[in-house]
Amino acid sequence: MDFNLTGIPAASSNNPDGIENVVILGAGPAGMSAALYAARADLNPLVITGMELGGQAALTYIIENYPGFPEGVGGMQLGELFQKQAERFGARFEFDVASEVNLSSRPFRIKTYGKEIQAKTLIVATGASPVHLRIPGETELTGKGVSYCATCDGWFFKDKKVAVVGGGDSAVEEGLFLTRFASTVNIIHRRDELRAGAILQDRAKKSEKIRFTWDTVIKEIRGKDAVEEIVLQNLKTGEERVEAVDGVFIFIGHKPNTQIFGGQLEMDSLGYISTDMQMRTNIAGVFAAGEIADPHYRQVVTSAGMGAAAAIQATRFLEQGEV
Repeated sequence: MDFNLTGIPAASSNNPDGIENVVILGAGPAGMSAALYAARADLNPLVITGMELGGQAALTYIIENYPGFPEGVGGMQLGELFQKQAERFGARFEFDVASEVNLSSRPFRIKTYGKEIQAKTLIVATGASPVHLRIPGETELTGKGVSYCATCDGWFFKDKKVAVVGGGDSAVEEGLFLTRFASTVNIIHRRDELRAGAILQDRAKKSEKIRFTWDTVIKEIRGKDAVEEIVLQNLKTGEERVEAVDGVFIFIGHKPNTQIFGGQLEMDSLGYISTDMQMRTNIAGVFAAGEIADPHYRQVVTSAGMGAAAAIQATRFLEQGEV
């Protein structure tokens, strides 16, 4: 018997041939929205969640720009609401990870760590993962002061000095969140101005705990059993200096999680899955939505919209009997 993420027995498949109508890979805003729309179309969709229920959005402390929540909503809370709504109409969630897909014949075959699944249609919503600096000390000290999620790890840096790398919305949002715990937050950016939205910039610049280091990159992260210091280099002068810190939070972008689709789905030069306006990929019956196919907007609301569109198109595909 399958169980959903709350420990309650999951709804069983209503497909007598054992082939799923719709399999959705990923449980971020795109995957959740696709699950809702496919469930309301009575397709009894199966969602393979991956390792992060709610996707990257669930790691955000508060989301203030998702419609319907004038006071903002916690990222994890929003993910739970998405799931509850989709399950209400018959979507099924399995906490598992897809390790291999075969899209060369029908039905499509998806291998997970738990089993093999056959599907008439597939919606890829596997999102994106944080980009690493790829500098000495980063890998060795990940989990020992190096982090890619302030919401996850901020509590451990109470009254400590932290550095935040990046200049976009994520970097500034997470930097602001870290002021709840850290004594100082140094936002390090390789340019001389932030790319974050005006409201976030204004908040950060007004914070007594936040300072900025411009035109600078981290060359090395040092520490024996935990982060102790970073080596900074000014890109304009070439000058290097060492700064003592207790933590380094890295927010310099994301890369799409497309590894298992290589050689099957067409991708752009950055590795994002190529789709048309209806979320269709180069393989009929396979759709992609959210950050896996969106290098431009990468917002919760746009990902949710793409997921809805993908599910609508999957429904039409099945109705037209193209399987």
